[in-house]
Amino acid sequence: MSSKGAVRGAKPADLALIETFRWEPDNGFLRLDQHIRRLTRSADCLGFRPAPADLMKRIKAAVTEDAQPDGPLRVRLELTFRGHLDITTTPFAPLGEDTVWRVRIAATTMPSDDPIYRHKTTRREVYDKARAEFSTAEADEVILLNERGEVCEGTITNLFVEDKDGRLSTPPISCGLLAGILRADLIREGRAKSTLLKRDDLTTGRLYVGNSLRGLIRAELAEG
Repeated sequence: MSSKGAVRGAKPADLALIETFRWEPDNGFLRLDQHIRRLTRSADCLGFRPAPADLMKRIKAAVTEDAQPDGPLRVRLELTFRGHLDITTTPFAPLGEDTVWRVRIAATTMPSDDPIYRHKTTRREVYDKARAEFSTAEADEVILLNERGEVCEGTITNLFVEDKDGRLSTPPISCGLLAGILRADLIREGRAKSTLLKRDDLTTGRLYVGNSLRGLIRAELAEG
């Protein structure tokens, strides 16, 4: 994919790359290497100036610069086109194992032919428009289909359907979605496979949404 020609409707200089992940007192950073690899690939693909050479040192310093936290943290990186890096940390409360999110399907569609959505950036108009269709009381997460009616992803998660054998199916990148870090891990471990899904497929098995920060979350599709 050519870098600057890949962006439609926005110039790379107007964007920033984002990575969000978890730090835990006992386990440290979760999937940090995968997040850094994705950030590096996207920066190269979109023509960004590379992240600072001391990136890892700065990430670790952001967690421990004041005092060792006594609970999990949400760590957010933002890399600008010119290579400026901003790191923020906030307390994070993991979801309980019995959590079930109510999800709904948006009328807003994901353009499968716009490669910018294969990268995690500050260009979020499509996601924000889809999320705005429902209040937080109506939906914990909102799912987008593409212009062909294929399931893509949630506004902040990837999506998975579990079959009777416990294998997860998740939409392929070609549908126009972000290659989530958790999604990639599940595929690599053999727990998930890339499968074209339509709306009706979301009711054929147990539904999950998830991302690297939150993990897998049981979900139920709300209609109406």
